[in-house]
Amino acid sequence: MDFCAGAAQSIALQSTSNDTNQHKAATAQLNTEYYKNPACISALAQILASSPEIAVRQLAAVEMRKRVSQKSGDLWMQLPQDVRSQIKEQLPILILAEQDKLVRHSAARVIAAAASIELTAGTWPQLLPWLHQSCTSPQVAHREVAIFILFTVLESIVEGFQEHLQSFFKLFEGLLRDPESIEVRITTVRALGVIAQYIDSDDKADIKSFQGLLPDMIRILGQSIESGDEAGARQLFDVFETLLILEVPILGPHIAELASFLLQAGGNRNLDAEIRVLALNALNWTVQYKKSKIQSQSLAGAILDGLMPITTEPEPADSDDDAPCRSALRIIDGLATNLPPTQVFPALRTLISQYFSSPDANNRRGAMLALGVAVEGCSEFMTPLMSHIWPVIEAGLQDGDNSVRKATCIAVSCLCEWLEEECIAKHAVLVPVIMGLVHDPETQRSACTALDALLEISQDVIEQYLQLIMEQLAGLLDTAPIAVKTVVTGALGSAAHASKEKFLPYFQPTMNKLQHFLVLTGEGEETELRGITMDAVGTFAEAVGVDVFRPYFAEMMKQAFQGVEMGSARLRECSFLFFGVMARVFGEEFAPYYPACKQAEHGEDNASSFSNTDAAVAFASGSSPTNAISVTDDVDVNGNPQLEIEDVDLDKMLEVNSAIAVEKEIAADTIGTLFAATRNHFFPYVEPCALELVNLLMHYYEGIRKSATDSLLEMVRTFYELSGAPDWTPGATVTVPLDQSVKELIGHSLKPLLEMYETEDHKTVVASLCLGLAETINKIGPAFIEGHLDIICNIAVQVLEQKALCQQDPDQDETEEAPEDQAEYDSVLISSAGDLVSSLANALGNDFAQAFGTFFPLISKYYKKNRSMSDRSSAIGCLAEIIAGMKASVTPSTEPLMDLFYRALSDPEPEVQSNACFAIGLLVEHSEVDLSPQYMHVLSALRVLFNVSPTDPSAKLNAKDNAAGAVARLIIRNTAAIPLDQVLPVLIGSLPLKTDYLENRPVFRAIFHLFRTNPQSLLPFMDQLLAVFAHVLDPSGPEQIGDETGAELIALIGILNAEDPGRIQAAGLSAFTGA
Repeated sequence: MDFCAGAAQSIALQSTSNDTNQHKAATAQLNTEYYKNPACISALAQILASSPEIAVRQLAAVEMRKRVSQKSGDLWMQLPQDVRSQIKEQLPILILAEQDKLVRHSAARVIAAAASIELTAGTWPQLLPWLHQSCTSPQVAHREVAIFILFTVLESIVEGFQEHLQSFFKLFEGLLRDPESIEVRITTVRALGVIAQYIDSDDKADIKSFQGLLPDMIRILGQSIESGDEAGARQLFDVFETLLILEVPILGPHIAELASFLLQAGGNRNLDAEIRVLALNALNWTVQYKKSKIQSQSLAGAILDGLMPITTEPEPADSDDDAPCRSALRIIDGLATNLPPTQVFPALRTLISQYFSSPDANNRRGAMLALGVAVEGCSEFMTPLMSHIWPVIEAGLQDGDNSVRKATCIAVSCLCEWLEEECIAKHAVLVPVIMGLVHDPETQRSACTALDALLEISQDVIEQYLQLIMEQLAGLLDTAPIAVKTVVTGALGSAAHASKEKFLPYFQPTMNKLQHFLVLTGEGEETELRGITMDAVGTFAEAVGVDVFRPYFAEMMKQAFQGVEMGSARLRECSFLFFGVMARVFGEEFAPYYPACKQAEHGEDNASSFSNTDAAVAFASGSSPTNAISVTDDVDVNGNPQLEIEDVDLDKMLEVNSAIAVEKEIAADTIGTLFAATRNHFFPYVEPCALELVNLLMHYYEGIRKSATDSLLEMVRTFYELSGAPDWTPGATVTVPLDQSVKELIGHSLKPLLEMYETEDHKTVVASLCLGLAETINKIGPAFIEGHLDIICNIAVQVLEQKALCQQDPDQDETEEAPEDQAEYDSVLISSAGDLVSSLANALGNDFAQAFGTFFPLISKYYKKNRSMSDRSSAIGCLAEIIAGMKASVTPSTEPLMDLFYRALSDPEPEVQSNACFAIGLLVEHSEVDLSPQYMHVLSALRVLFNVSPTDPSAKLNAKDNAAGAVARLIIRNTAAIPLDQVLPVLIGSLPLKTDYLENRPVFRAIFHLFRTNPQSLLPFMDQLLAVFAHVLDPSGPEQIGDETGAELIALIGILNAEDPGRIQAAGLSAFTGA
C-alpha cells in the first residue's frame, strides 16, 4: 500500500469508525507513521481532492492545516518547491468546486496557513490577484468562497497587508452590497474586523475609509438578525465588540447610530432572547469603551428611555441565566458608573417616577431595580435627593405585589452599601418593615439580603434591635429552605459585625446552630451555605475576641482546610478569607497554620477537573486570556502557540478560569494580611511570596493585579516595621538608611510595580497603586522613593492631568482637555493621586517646594463650581495635607492658597468646608507670612460653621470640629490678633469635639498655650473646660487626644488641683491628680 493510500485508509477509519479501538489505532498510526513525514501534506491534499466521503475530506482539510502550520511551517517547507507550487495552484480551484460548506471553510484555512508562510516570503504572488478576481466573480458561490479565503488569510498574517488596505476597502465596499448573498456580506464584515486591527491611530486616510463603510456594516448586522441567521449575527457582534475595544477611533462618528441600532434590537421582543442579549451586551461595551462619545453627545437619556421597558420583562428563575432585563440593568449600572451622574440620574429619576406610578407591577419592579443598580455610580449625586427617594422606597416595601417588594429589598441593599449615613437615619422605618418581609415566604430571601446590608452598617443603633433580630433569625435556621438559611446566616454575621461585644450572649447558641452547616458536602446550595457560614464564623470571631473564640479555633481551621480540599472554587475562596480573618484575630498564634495555608494556596488547581488538563493549566496560568488557551506544542509562523479550537470546550475553560482567577485574587489579597498578623514567623516566606506577587502583577485579570499590588506593598510596610528602623527625617536626601533586607525587598517590589503602571489600563488598579504607594511612603519616608522619585511624581502628574493610560480615550483628541464633569469613579482615581502627592510632600518636607509649583495648578483646577463635591473636597484636603508636609516652604504660595481656601469656606457642601477649615489652619500655622490682618475675615467665615445641632448630618458636625481646630491654630500663631472675648465662648462652647478627634490636638495646644500666656482669659470658662477634660480622659470612652496631649493635660490638671482641689474633685478629675 502506497503512502497516500495508507493515510487515506487511516483517516477514513478515524473519521467514520464507531469502534473506539479502531479509532485510537488509526489516530496512533497517523501520528507515528504519517504526520511526521512532509509527504503527508501531499497525501492529505490528494485525499481532500478525491475522497467521496464528506467526513474524510473534512478531516483531511483539518489535519492538512495543522501539518502546514506545524513547527512554524517547517514540515511544509520540507516539501519540494514544485510540490508546494502544485498544491498552491490546485487548492483554490479545488475549494471553488467543493460542494460542502464545512469542507470549503476547512480547506480555506489550509490556504491561510500556507499563505502565512509563503506571502511573507514573497513566494505566492498569484494569491491576492486571484482572490480579488474571485471576489468579483459573477458566480455567487465563487464570491462566497473567495471572501472566506481572504478573511482566513487576513486572520493568519500579521504583517505585510498595510500597503493593500486602500484596495481592500474598495473591494469590500462592493462586497458589503452584494445583491445575492448575505454570506458574502457577513464574511466581508468579519474581514473588515480583522483589517481594523492593522490600522494605527496615525493612519488618518485608512481610518476615514473604514468609517465610510460602517453604516453598511451596521445595516448587515441588522440583515443577519432579520433573516434569523443567529450564527452570522453572533460573528458580527464579535466584530463590533472588537472595534469597540480597539485603541483606534474607528467607530467615533457612528457611535450614536450604533447605540441606537443596538438599543432597538435589544428592545425588540419579537427577536430571540439570545440575540437581544447579544445586542444589549454590545451596547454595554459601547458604554464602557466609548463613554466620551456617549457623554459628549448626551446619549444617556435616550439610552435610558429605551432600556426602561426592557427592565420590566420577566426575570429567569435561575440567577445565573442571562436575559434581556438583566442585560438592560447592567447597562444602566454601566451608564451610572462610567458617566457623570448629571447625565444619568436626572433622566433616570424621571423614568423611575413615571414607571413607579404605573398600575402595572412589572413597571414598578423595573423602576425599583433600575434605582438599585444606579446607586453605585450616583451615590454622591443622590445624597441631597434622598428626601424625595425615601417615599418611593417605603411605598415599594409595602407594595401589594411580591415582585415589587423583592425588588425594593434589592434597592435597599444597594442603598445601604453606598449611602450608609442616609440609611441609618431611616432605621426606625426600615428595620420593622424588612423584618415583616423576612417572615413572608415570598419575600423572605430578598428581605434577609436587605436586612444583612442594613445590619452591616448599624453599629450605632443595633442594640435596640439585636435581641429581636437574633431570636427571629435563629428560628429561620431551623425551618427555612437552604437558600434562605444562606442569607440568614449572612445576616447573622452582619449582626455580629455591627454589635461587636454585645453579640457575646448570642455567640455560643448561634455557633451550635451553625456548626452542622460547616460539614455539608453537597454541591450548589449546600456549598454556598457552607461558604457563607465560614464567613459568618470569621465575623463572630472578630466580634467576640480571641479568648472567647479560642475553644473553636482549631476545629474551625480544620473545617476551612477541608473546604479547600473539596474541589469547590467558592469554598476555597471562603477558606482563604477565613485564614485572613483568623490571622487578624489571633496574630502570632496563627503562625503554626501558615505552612498549611501556603500549601492549600498552591494545592491542586480546580482546573484539574477539566478534561483537557494541559489546556486548563495553560489557561489558568496565562498572562493573557487569549495566548493561554494553547493545547498543542505546535507554533505558527510567528512563533505563537497554536490554538486548536476543535479540541477545546471554550465555555467550560472560561468558566474554570474565571473561578481560578477570583480564587487567586483572594489568595493574593490574603498574603499581606497573614504577614502583618504573624510578623516574625512569616520571615521564611517573605521572599517566595514577594516573587509570587510580583509575577501576578502582569496577570490579565485586574482583580489579581490589584490584590497583588496591595499585598506586596503591605509586605514591604510590615517588613519595615519589623526591622526596628528609627524615625526617618523628611528631605530629598536619605539620612536614616534602611536595613539592607528591607532595601532589597523594596528593590524587588517597587520597580515591577512602576513597570505595571506603564501598561495598566484599569482605573481601580491604578487607584490602588497610588493609595498603596502613598501609605508606604508615609510609613517608610524618603528611603522608599530614593532613585524613583521622578517616576512616582510622573504617575501623579499623569493621573491629575487625566492622561494616564487607564484614562485615555482613543476618541478624544490628545490636545483636548478632559471634561470637568466626570463619573464618580473617576473622582476616586483623582483623589488617590492627590493622596500620593501629599505623601511625597510628607516625605520630602521642605524639599517638596519645587515640585509644589508643578502640582499646585494640577490640584487646584479640581476646585471649580462645575466639579463634583468629591473633586472639590479632595482638592482642598490634598492641598492641606501637602502644607502639613512641606511646612514653612509653602510660604511663597501663601496668597493664592489663602484665596482658594477662603472661597472653599463658603462652599455649599460641609465636607468641603471642613477641609477648607483644616487647610486654612495649617496655612496660618506654617506659612512665614503674617496672616493676622486676615483673621477677622477668616473668623467671620468660620463662625457660621459652629451653628449646628446634635441631629445634623455628620459632615456638618465634622466641619464644626475642623472650624474649632482652625480657630485654635489662629490663637496659637498670634493670640494678640484674636478678640478672645468674642472667640472663646464660641470655641469652648463647641467642646468636646464629636467626630474629628484629630482636631483635639490643636484645640488642646491652644488651651495649654492660653493657660501659659493668658490664663485669666480662661477663668470664666473653667467649669466648662473641666467637664471637657473629664470627657476626653474618660477611660470608658474612645481614645480622643493621644498619649502626648493626654500627658500634658494630666500635668495641667495637677497644677489646677494644687490651686483649687475642691473644684477638680467636683469635676470628677481627682483620679488624674496623683493624690
